[in-house]
Amino acid sequence: MLDLALTGFVLIFLALGLRRPFVWVLAYLYVDVVAPQKISYFLLASIPLSLIVFIAAAAGWMLADDKRDSRFTWRQALMVMLLVYCGMTTLTADFPVEAAAKWSWVWKALVFALFLPLTLRTRLRIEAAALVMVLSAGSIVITGAIKTLVSGGGYGSLHFFVSDNTGLYEGSIISCVAIAIIPLIAWLARHGTIFPRDKRVTLFAVALGFACLLIPVGTQARTGLICIGVLAVLSLRTVERRMLYVSLLGAAGLIAIPLLPATFTQRMGTIENHASDESASTRLAVWAWTYAYAKDHPLGGGFDAYRGNQLTVSTSAEKTAGNTVSVEEKEVADAARAYHSSYFEMLGEQGWPGLILWLWLHLTGLWQMERLRARWKKRTGENEQWQAPLASALQQAQVIYLVGSLFVGIAYQPFVLMLIGLQCGLWSYLGRIDKSARVRPVPAQLRAARRRQSALRGDAVAAR
Repeated sequence: MLDLALTGFVLIFLALGLRRPFVWVLAYLYVDVVAPQKISYFLLASIPLSLIVFIAAAAGWMLADDKRDSRFTWRQALMVMLLVYCGMTTLTADFPVEAAAKWSWVWKALVFALFLPLTLRTRLRIEAAALVMVLSAGSIVITGAIKTLVSGGGYGSLHFFVSDNTGLYEGSIISCVAIAIIPLIAWLARHGTIFPRDKRVTLFAVALGFACLLIPVGTQARTGLICIGVLAVLSLRTVERRMLYVSLLGAAGLIAIPLLPATFTQRMGTIENHASDESASTRLAVWAWTYAYAKDHPLGGGFDAYRGNQLTVSTSAEKTAGNTVSVEEKEVADAARAYHSSYFEMLGEQGWPGLILWLWLHLTGLWQMERLRARWKKRTGENEQWQAPLASALQQAQVIYLVGSLFVGIAYQPFVLMLIGLQCGLWSYLGRIDKSARVRPVPAQLRAARRRQSALRGDAVAAR
């Protein structure tokens, strides 16, 4: 029954694209985020669904879409350079087989992020893309939030639609993304035009935002707690009553702490005392190894270069027996430990050139969204109220990702690359309409007066 429901939904999505080819772009966003082929037992799992939908989206744009308003931006050029560079390091990778496996999905994510802005030439399309991304991620979030409320969750034990530890189905990744989309949820509720702005939309947005906050609790991912703190600080910039906001945050924290599972509070305590946690101590050792590796391999070792590391980690933990407190120290040998940081992931795999390109891509996005926010926030026109808040929401989502990715290896996460594509589309669209607004057409009366003056000059010359 589940197979039939998923297959029917995808087929309806694809059928709608026959009339409006842009719907195929939205269909790819859904397929790449939710991955219904993983959830399916037979029907969708037996076909290359992602490839089929991408071909449909690209063909629909090339054959049927109006491309006069499509623009290729500087950030898309940066993605092209990053794509080419990653391809080059894959050819010389330390672990060719593993590198080829990762390259097989990284290039697709980068190519779609390059392609997406070319299709986002209207406000409706930008909003529709943001809505599908949020609802697709929201379907995973809602599932995890319900299980968290029922069972309390647990580290590595909160399963979503599938028992799969890749993509958005991995605990730390979905925790980071769930918090990052909260600003977009708020923007869609306040400025969205696809759904009417009424109490039902507001109620759903509030419930979805609450579900997003539950994901770090259910996954017990320390990254999620840090992302919540970043969101709380970033929100100070946009809220109107800051003192009330801070007071409500404090009250919410005092109410929530006693209700949190004991396992969650114990795991969050290792943020401060990382030496007692083998996982946290191993991350520091991997980062030190990666930095040393980059000194000898400044151009990177290709995808999955971490497989060559050999680590010895020292941990210490306090044990209390009556009035006696003892410290137990031990050394743990480890090997082929993943980076657990997007920054070190880029450094180890793509070297200094790749890390610089990646940072340039993200920092340029922060700058562009800040420019858009400053340019549009003081405008008072009827259709000029949504631009600055959307730029701010996309900027906040990116900042949350950049902080969260300090502790998770998600440098090429497709959902984040889609957010970058959304930023590029918004930058291009607003730049175009702003430019056309400045070049106003000459009124018909003025053109007629100019023609009369020209005719009079012509008569005067003829009379001479």
